[in-house]
Amino acid sequence: MHIPGAISGRGRCAVVTLAAVLCTAMHTPAHAPMRTPPARSLAGGPVPPPADASALEWTPCAEAPGFECATARVPLDHRAPGGRTIELAVIKRQATGPGRRVGTLFYNPGGPGGAGTEDLPLSYEAFPEEVRRRFDIVSWDPRGVGSSTAVRCFDTPQEAYEWAAESPGGFPVDAKEREVWFDGYAELARRCEKRDPELLRHVSTADTARDLDRLREAVGEVRLSYLGVSYGTLLGATYANLFPDRVRAMVLDANLDPEAWFNHGAKSDPLLTTFQRTDSDLGAAATLRQFLDLCGRTDTERCAFSAGSPDATRDKYERLLRRLERQSQDGWTYAAAVGTTFEHLYTVHPQWTELADTLEELWQERTPEESPATPAPLPYPGYEQIEAIRCSESPNPRDPQRYRSLADFGQARAGDLGRLIPWSTSACAVWPATAADPYTGPWNRPTPPLLVVNSTFDPVTPHQGALAMTRELANARLLTIKGYGHTALANPSVCADEYESRYLVDGVLPPAGTLCAQDIPPFTPVEPEGGIDTGGGGLAEED
Repeated sequence: MHIPGAISGRGRCAVVTLAAVLCTAMHTPAHAPMRTPPARSLAGGPVPPPADASALEWTPCAEAPGFECATARVPLDHRAPGGRTIELAVIKRQATGPGRRVGTLFYNPGGPGGAGTEDLPLSYEAFPEEVRRRFDIVSWDPRGVGSSTAVRCFDTPQEAYEWAAESPGGFPVDAKEREVWFDGYAELARRCEKRDPELLRHVSTADTARDLDRLREAVGEVRLSYLGVSYGTLLGATYANLFPDRVRAMVLDANLDPEAWFNHGAKSDPLLTTFQRTDSDLGAAATLRQFLDLCGRTDTERCAFSAGSPDATRDKYERLLRRLERQSQDGWTYAAAVGTTFEHLYTVHPQWTELADTLEELWQERTPEESPATPAPLPYPGYEQIEAIRCSESPNPRDPQRYRSLADFGQARAGDLGRLIPWSTSACAVWPATAADPYTGPWNRPTPPLLVVNSTFDPVTPHQGALAMTRELANARLLTIKGYGHTALANPSVCADEYESRYLVDGVLPPAGTLCAQDIPPFTPVEPEGGIDTGGGGLAEED
């Protein structure tokens, strides 16, 4: 899930989002293989035979050795299949073997706005080895995104970067910055509406789920095997409820609450923003507390920001933010420091150590080193692609003046990160388009059993979102990872990999209530040979 809020302003995004009675709705014994009924359409008749796989013409990818690329054409409006069509960029890595090939596993990297043609080559080695051996893995750039037919509201990348540079870093903190912030988004909305208003109305999650069903047919699969992370869990839940009889297996990693995303179907102006409804602010605050407590429990060699104890380290962080709130430091503002904290909570290794180093540099009144600039030519950043999907379907307050009070509310319940979170969807206050054909539920259509995976301290999609997803789906089981960060894919657990592999390959679910551990605890040095020094790890206890 993408939540803006980084050093260089609105422009930089990190992959993210943000309960709790364990309530599963399983109808399958813990160790029983899945038995999938014959596929039938929602209309009651048999599912048409899959399209010939030659419908996708695969060729070697120019920029991803070992991968194959193709282009699919789908209707812009699936209710009018004879009308305008759009392109989808698709990428595949063939099963490596040995062993029987199970089929094709579709992967969505989240977002909204995550480009699978870019992410899959980067994430491929993080997939469980058994899954790589037994499945062709396919991803794609969803409609509106990346190299597919894209929402693209600037003529050049340079124009887009110049637009982003006008925005306050992180989030607006005073009246002047709020005016600049909303003026910028109003300009973006005007540009997008002028460029392709028809496309803006057809980039919803449901539109992408219907595209995914076309892709399933194109690769010759009767039923879908799927792994979705972050926003990809919402896409998976949407597909499962639009096409319940076409599902074989789904792993949903780092979960959004579908009911909260759509404001429980209410038609009135929502009281809270998307990520306040999904408790992202609470998840971020809880994860930050763990970061500071674990840092304080170790020494400065492992965590540079440690003040010797959890209490002292939390106090040190609070004093640093208050100091930056009074006076910026070499371009580092309070809002930029909060945004940097948030985006670095996603991936424990190496980002937690990097965050500790940055905070200590600021504490010592030194300027932290910046990441090397991206060499020219700059890629098109696609800021508007995130907003086009999210704002078209997930309700957010339409009055820009409300966001200041929502930020105050967020800070009262979740601290400084709670102040950032409401601004992440503020573009929706002025967004010009609404999805023409969204899917907003129900979420409990009968399906084969689905596997829901979540860490206990996820700063974006907190564990309560997984509890909600498990409760709302008709047939799902929760696998909990005692650990930190956003997605198991980015924060590995061999234990979780083994359960996911057995489920995807053989259809066997983990026992109810299964807990896994993360492989490498925070602030644990990883030796060059791959050895691990495990001193100082483990969950911090809540005070």
